[in-house]
Amino acid sequence: MAESKFVYRFGSITDGNRTMRELIGGKGANLAEMCNIGIPVPPGFTISTEACKHTIDHGLIWPEGLEDQIKAGIFHIESEMGSKLGDKDNPLLVSVRSGAAVSMPGMMDTILNLGINDDVVEALIKKTGNERFVYDSYRRFIDMFGDVVMGVSHEYFEDAIEHIKEEAGVREDINLSTEHLKDLVDRYKAIYRKHTGHMFPESPIEQLKFAVNAVFKSWNSSRAIKYREVSHISGLIGTGVNVQAMVFGNMSQKSATGVCFTRNPSTGLNELYGEYLINAQGEDVVAGIRTPKPIRLMKKQMPEVYEELVGYTNKLEAHYKNMQDIEFTIQEGKLFILQTRNGKRTGTAAVKIAVDLVNQGIITKEEAISGLVEPEHIEQLLHPQFSTEDVLEKEIIGKGLPASPGAAVGKVVFSSKEAERATERGEMVILVRIETSPEDVGGMSSAEGILTSRGGMTSHAAVVARGWGKPCVAGCSDIVINYKAKTFTNGEITIHEGDWISIDGTRGLIMEGQREMFPPVLSEEYETFMRWVSAFESMDVRTNAETPEDAELARSLGAKGIGLARTEHMFFKDDRVTAVRRMIVAESETERRDSILKLLPYQKEDFKGIFRIMDGLPVTVRLLDPPLHEFLPHTKEEVKVLAEQLGIRKDKLNRKIDALKEFNPMLGHRGCRLGITHPEITEMQTRAIMEAALELKQDGIHAVPEIMVPLVGTVREFINQRRIIEQTAEEVFEEFDDRISFKIGTMIEVPRAALTANEIAGEAEFFSFGTNDLTQMTLGYSRDDAAKFIPHYLEEGILKEDPFQTLDTKGVGQLVHMGAELGRAVNPELKVGICGEHGGDPASIEFCYSLDMNYVSCSPYRVPIAHLAIAQAAIKSGKTTRQSELV
Repeated sequence: MAESKFVYRFGSITDGNRTMRELIGGKGANLAEMCNIGIPVPPGFTISTEACKHTIDHGLIWPEGLEDQIKAGIFHIESEMGSKLGDKDNPLLVSVRSGAAVSMPGMMDTILNLGINDDVVEALIKKTGNERFVYDSYRRFIDMFGDVVMGVSHEYFEDAIEHIKEEAGVREDINLSTEHLKDLVDRYKAIYRKHTGHMFPESPIEQLKFAVNAVFKSWNSSRAIKYREVSHISGLIGTGVNVQAMVFGNMSQKSATGVCFTRNPSTGLNELYGEYLINAQGEDVVAGIRTPKPIRLMKKQMPEVYEELVGYTNKLEAHYKNMQDIEFTIQEGKLFILQTRNGKRTGTAAVKIAVDLVNQGIITKEEAISGLVEPEHIEQLLHPQFSTEDVLEKEIIGKGLPASPGAAVGKVVFSSKEAERATERGEMVILVRIETSPEDVGGMSSAEGILTSRGGMTSHAAVVARGWGKPCVAGCSDIVINYKAKTFTNGEITIHEGDWISIDGTRGLIMEGQREMFPPVLSEEYETFMRWVSAFESMDVRTNAETPEDAELARSLGAKGIGLARTEHMFFKDDRVTAVRRMIVAESETERRDSILKLLPYQKEDFKGIFRIMDGLPVTVRLLDPPLHEFLPHTKEEVKVLAEQLGIRKDKLNRKIDALKEFNPMLGHRGCRLGITHPEITEMQTRAIMEAALELKQDGIHAVPEIMVPLVGTVREFINQRRIIEQTAEEVFEEFDDRISFKIGTMIEVPRAALTANEIAGEAEFFSFGTNDLTQMTLGYSRDDAAKFIPHYLEEGILKEDPFQTLDTKGVGQLVHMGAELGRAVNPELKVGICGEHGGDPASIEFCYSLDMNYVSCSPYRVPIAHLAIAQAAIKSGKTTRQSELV
């Protein structure tokens, strides 16, 4: 039986390519691909994700054959570099880095300079003649190995270097002398021994085995799990491990390390964007340990290397057809590319880059829509902003780098845990840190925005914030943060934990207090991109709205009608809830009718407002749905006030409230059941709809009402309500001596309705799947209580997604599929849509597209997201021939 292959080489001999992301991770696949196209990459090998999974599943025992394959991989690097791991004359050092199939910046572990020990130090000094560089590399390795492999907190090592800098009277690591670094190595070894109980390992092979296992284990670290959860990354089996020959940016003033993007990841401008540090290693840039220089300065400082770098970045962008995030090292004037990946970017940048790459002929419109812009990018563009007017200098408490654009307002917190706790309490917070680390991802995800006093445009805070669309101001050296006191100050103003601040990630400003935010101004590139999107759509997007303001907003964002107008939201307004309550406590039908008719003028004006905005477009009005007890008061004081308003005794009102109480109101007296037992409600609502439409018709406004009966479980329920609607409509038409066209349909939200959809379709003109209730009833999860256990289910892998956010296609989805299929078999003209929360979820929209639904309906700000998701589904399915001719 052939031995399984776990190790894939790259260099002059390369076993992999860019298509092997699932097997060797994104980093490994791209390293191999770069070697294949002639990019200067230090040689190495990648251990597969399959080896990671096996090792984790078997208690850190490697699969058979892995150890021998790793030795062969080391021999491959040694042959290409002409040096040997652990050799006392010509030693090789390597880096060990993680690399999953999906980019997870900073989430898993990296170890640099592996292979160094006391003997190797002497050999490297002889080889390079650079004693300072060697001891600098040694102290870095002890720090990383101690932290990543053995769990000795980086803070212990950081304290030691801060003390030695104090003793030396210097501010930056780079100013420490060789003697200081020698001393530091000894101090680091003492810290390692104190916290592990062992001497620092001298054997390079032992170091390597420990390091590989540490990277494997980092796949299941709390920060990596949290990042995958926040970023909705699932289905991966583990991380690849990349072992690569070290090249050194910390050798001298002719050496450097840096990170660059082929385009600006914040704005999308076509410019090389990034940072570098002379005489440093890569972690210094990403971790924000030193403040790096803008990449443009390299053109003057290292002109030949800069031009070479520009050439490779252009080649990589053209090859990958996407903006690239590139890590590089310059060793004594020689350039090496250490990594390339599709760069994280803001929504603004994503749209601009996509449009520009199409205009430059690098990609097609289909590629721009399906690969470069995600629904989350569109969502970011719709976030509110601060006014673009100048901010007064006295209002600014600090200026930093505009690391991730957007506006954020919140209370200051200084720890990730507190950010998470505050968010659970419903508070808006700004996370303030000296610098962020992968351990902060939970708090970064919870916060409205992020502020750091240290770090650059490619620091951990900046990269993660841009990827998640969080406003971020980084490297604000104007402020001093005191974690113990829970304050930060600019020397004049001190901000305490819990104080409000506003941060402008677009301009890099920090302001005291809560600043007003405004709707975003959408760019010309956005308009162009959305025109391309619309040409690929074959399914409409409607909105869920019951106010003219929401309807107008949704129409401006591309809604083709209203898919759900919830009439109960109109009833809860102060000037009409009393009439509803009077109707509820009425003792006779006559009293009920008198009370409900008082609502008619209000309802009619409500409908006129949204019909006017949606002139010519369909408006689906759902008849009253919630149980009546929701309209009644709950506290003793509220009951007393209402009894006085209605002129009835308090004990009588209490008896009525008790009579309406239900053990399970979501399955109780609500929806069409209300209309059947209280037909006057259906009559009044139908009359309001028809009178509103006819009065607007006289003004030249074309209302297109669709009346939706909620919570139907049997065809007879629907027939009952349809008869009342039709009778009432005819009465209104006679009174006006005019008529309009309208449709009557139902929400399919009870499982029985989906199972008997063929019967209901014989009577209804449209189906709208109410997937909120359908999910609740199918899974048996109470929407109001499921939050108590769903997070645990997600954590344990029992559920892949929250079924109230992303449609459960295997369960609930089968009922939707069945209902649509059964209904259309009886009524081929049946219009089918969806109007639950899932109508704005891209994964759920793709499922709806596969069923050939006529429309999805979602909240106003998700309308453009739904448009993009439909276009992406159309391109993915290959049904784009007709539409692409329109582009």
